[in-house]
Amino acid sequence: METKILNPENITLPDEMQKEKINKEQLIQQMLFEEKKRLEAEYGVESKKIDHFRRPFEKAFTKDQRKETTILFGGLTWKHEKLIKGALEGIGYTTDYIPTADKKAFQLGKEYGNNGQCNPTYFTVGNLVQYLQSLEEKGLSREEIISKYVFFTAGACGPCRFGMYEAEYRLALRNSGFDGFRVLLFQQTGGLSQQEAQAGLEMNLDFFLGIINALMLGDIINEIGYSIRPFEVNEGETNRVMSEVADIFYEKLKSKKYFDFNSKLGKLLQKLPASEYLTKFIDQVLGDYYLDAVEQAREKFNSIKVDRTRMKPIVKVTGEFWAQTTEGDGNFNMFPFLEREGAQVLVEPIATWIMYMLHQAKSVNEDEKGINVYKDLDAKLSLKEKLGLLKNHKSNYTILTLAEKIFEREYNRYRKAFGNLPHELVDQNILKELAHPFYNSRVEGGEGHLEVGKSIYYTVNNLCHMILSLKPFGCMPSTQSDGVQSAVSNHFKEMIFLPIETSGEGDVNAHSRVQMALGEAKAKAKAEFTECLNRTGYSLDEIKAYAETHEELQKPFFTVSHRKGISGTGANFILDVSEMMKKEGIKSVKSDVVTETV
Repeated sequence: METKILNPENITLPDEMQKEKINKEQLIQQMLFEEKKRLEAEYGVESKKIDHFRRPFEKAFTKDQRKETTILFGGLTWKHEKLIKGALEGIGYTTDYIPTADKKAFQLGKEYGNNGQCNPTYFTVGNLVQYLQSLEEKGLSREEIISKYVFFTAGACGPCRFGMYEAEYRLALRNSGFDGFRVLLFQQTGGLSQQEAQAGLEMNLDFFLGIINALMLGDIINEIGYSIRPFEVNEGETNRVMSEVADIFYEKLKSKKYFDFNSKLGKLLQKLPASEYLTKFIDQVLGDYYLDAVEQAREKFNSIKVDRTRMKPIVKVTGEFWAQTTEGDGNFNMFPFLEREGAQVLVEPIATWIMYMLHQAKSVNEDEKGINVYKDLDAKLSLKEKLGLLKNHKSNYTILTLAEKIFEREYNRYRKAFGNLPHELVDQNILKELAHPFYNSRVEGGEGHLEVGKSIYYTVNNLCHMILSLKPFGCMPSTQSDGVQSAVSNHFKEMIFLPIETSGEGDVNAHSRVQMALGEAKAKAKAEFTECLNRTGYSLDEIKAYAETHEELQKPFFTVSHRKGISGTGANFILDVSEMMKKEGIKSVKSDVVTETV
C-alpha cells in the first residue's frame, strides 16, 4: 500500500488552530529578539542604525541654461587656462578661469574641508571658495552665484586622494555657505556625447578637439617661455611676448568655425556612416587653421634678444601632476625661485600625461585579452564569445594606437612650426622599459612609473644637470617613487635627485634644500662649461663678440646642437659658435694653452 506524504503547506488548518500557530510564532520571534538584545548588551555589541552616505541632490546644468551660466575651471598654468577659455568660448560657452591658488586659498580649504587632505586638495578647493566669495563681495547674492555659475573639474578614482576631490568640493561649498553650487566632472561616464540628456556641457567631438588643441598649444608656449627667459637680455621681455602670443591663439581658438551639420550639406553628409567624426578628423589632421597663427607668434618670440653664452644648470621638474604644473604658492613658487637662483627650468608638458593614459589603457586592454571581465573567470566561453572578445581586443588596440599616433603627430606639427624648440614627447615604451626594473609599470596611481622613468631618461641622455621632484606632503604614489629613487640614484651615480614635499607652509626650508642641491648642479654645469670652453680654443669674450656681430645667434630659434655627454645649453652653444668661427678661419688671440675658467 502506497503511503502519501502530506506537504504541511497544503494543509488547511481550522481558524482557531491557525491563530494559535501565528501566536506561537510571534512569541518565538519576540523571545529571540529579547535574547539577542540581552546578549548584545552583555557583550557591548549593540547594533546601531547605520546612516549610509548618499550623494546629495544637485540641480542639473542643462542646455537651456547655457547662455546665462558661466563655467569656471582652473588648476593649470595661466597659458593653458587662457587657451582652454578660448576653446570653450569658441563652441558657445561662457567661461572664466580662477586665478592661481595662493596661501589664503589653502587656509580656506583647511577651514572648510576635511582633515588629512593633500595640499592640492586644500589649494584647489579653497581657491574655488575664495573666488565665489570674491563674487559675493562684488555684489552678487549667493542665490545668483549658485544659479549662474558652475565649476568644471576632473574626476578620477584609484589610490590617489584625487578621487575624493569631488566630495571635498561639495563639503567645502556646503560649509562655506554655497550649498547647491554645481560641480561638473570630466569623466567618461556620459560617453563622448551627452546631447541626449540635454546636458549643459556637451562632451562631444568639438569639445574634445578644442580642449586637446588648447592643451598642446599651451604646452608649446609654456616650454618656449621657460627655454628663452633664462637667456633674455632685456628682463621681462619673455613674459610680455608670451602674453601676446597667448592672446593670438586665444583668439584663434575662440573664432574657430566647426563644421555645421545642420546645414544642407551637413544633413546630406550625416547619411554617411560616422560622417561627423570623419569630417572633423580630416579637418584636424589636414587643416592648418592654428598653424596659420604660428608665423606671427614665432616672429614675436624671435624678437626677443638672447645671450646663450650664459652658464645655466638645467633642472628637470617631475613629480605629482598638480605640484609640478602649478605656478604659485602650491609648489612654493618653485619655478621663479629656480630661475632667480640662476637655473634653466625644464618643465613637463601635459601632453606626456595624456600619452601615459593612452599607454596604460593599451596595457589594460592587453591584460584583458580573451577575458570576459563581466563573467566568472572559471566560466567556459563559447567559440563565438572567444572570437567576439578577440575582435574587441583588436578593435580597442587599433583605436588606442591610432589615438597615440595622431596625438603625437599633431604635437610634433606644432613643435616643427616653432623650430623644434620645445622638446619632443618621450616614447612611453622607453620610459616604461627604463623604470620597470625599479618600479613595476603596472603599479598605477598618481604618475605611476613616470617619475622614475623620466628621472633615468633625462639623466642618461644628458638632458639636465638635476632632477627636482615636486609632490604634495604625504602623496602615496610619489612617496613610493621616492623610496625607489634611492636605488635609482645609487645605480646612476651621475644623477642629482631631490624630492620636495609641498604644503601650505615651509617655503624657506624647501628653498634652502633646493639651494643646496642646486649648488651641486651648478658645480657640475660649471665644470662642463669650462671644459667645453677650453675645447673651443677661444676665450669667452671672443665667442661673445662673434655672437654680437651675428644677429641669428641672438635669436631664440637658432638651433643649438645637443652633443652626447653635454647637457647645458650654454656649453653646447659655445661649441656651435666656435665651429662657425673656425670655418671662417678666425684665430684666437689668446695663448695655445687654454686654462680659462668661468
